[in-house]
Amino acid sequence: MSYIQFPSGRSVDFTAIGRLCIDLNANEINRPMEETRTFTKYVGGSPANITIGMSRFGLRTAFVGKIANDQMGRFIHRYLEQNGIETSSVVADRTGAVTGLAFTEIKSPTECSILMYRDNAADLLLTPGEVSEELIARTNMFLISGTALAQSPSREAVFQALSYAKKHGCVIVFDLDYRPYTWKSSEETAVYYNLAAEKCDVIIGTREEFDMMERFEHNPERNDQITAGKWFDYSAKIVIIKHGKEGSIAYTKDGASHRAKSFPAKVVKTFGAGDSYAAGFLYGLMQGWTLEKSMVFGSAAACIVISSHSCSDAMPRADEVHEYIARCERGEIVV
Repeated sequence: MSYIQFPSGRSVDFTAIGRLCIDLNANEINRPMEETRTFTKYVGGSPANITIGMSRFGLRTAFVGKIANDQMGRFIHRYLEQNGIETSSVVADRTGAVTGLAFTEIKSPTECSILMYRDNAADLLLTPGEVSEELIARTNMFLISGTALAQSPSREAVFQALSYAKKHGCVIVFDLDYRPYTWKSSEETAVYYNLAAEKCDVIIGTREEFDMMERFEHNPERNDQITAGKWFDYSAKIVIIKHGKEGSIAYTKDGASHRAKSFPAKVVKTFGAGDSYAAGFLYGLMQGWTLEKSMVFGSAAACIVISSHSCSDAMPRADEVHEYIARCERGEIVV
């Protein structure tokens, strides 16, 4: 059964708006940040990673965002272009803002953390006037993520983009991507997340992220059906709630819930799993696959990324994901 109908005749399959930053991943893994001396630089930011993933799958992609007018900003811009991502709506800041940095700590395969530097970050200075209606009008699927809602004027830019996406009939995806250090209060977060979610066709987040959105709701049992059901009264067709090791559940407007099997992985670090899962799942939707097959593809893509040192560089091609699934089914990948 197809839960999503995509527009036809568009020149761009997928466009995202939001955070473009630099990930500095620890080279000395299995030790704390205090003892780590060297890092490897990658392009980062959840919407950027998802867009890179979609491009690696062979889709026509674009990005709406702002980068610093510095060496890091130029590194990001070049990387996007090298990955076939349209950058006509990636603009350079002229106020002296800087590129956001994320230093990663890899103490063990399951104990990872991120130290963020987000003061005066260029991506949060994107203005509504810098959002191209023309680009969004020729896009099939449009993705927003939560961090871009954290501050003005980026917040207003996202809502302007949502207005364009609704006007032109794009399929709208909300990757919750909640980062508490970019928000002033939990109340502010809940209000703006809810306002954005009302306009979206697909909402993807962890159980904890949905809990944050329900600050003013009554759901003491943290019931997924109640959480998902709220959004079906608005625009949502699919709500995915992720439960970590227990897997993800996709809820649909007809009252059904969908689960998919998970795969073993030789885990290096945990971050990047959500971005690669989202890219794989959304790719499956765009291919017209069932929800279960799309979720399987997303899970396998996530396994590939968490088995690697990077996030953006590790985003796999479609054939690599299919091969990973086949190897797991043959019992060749055992943890």
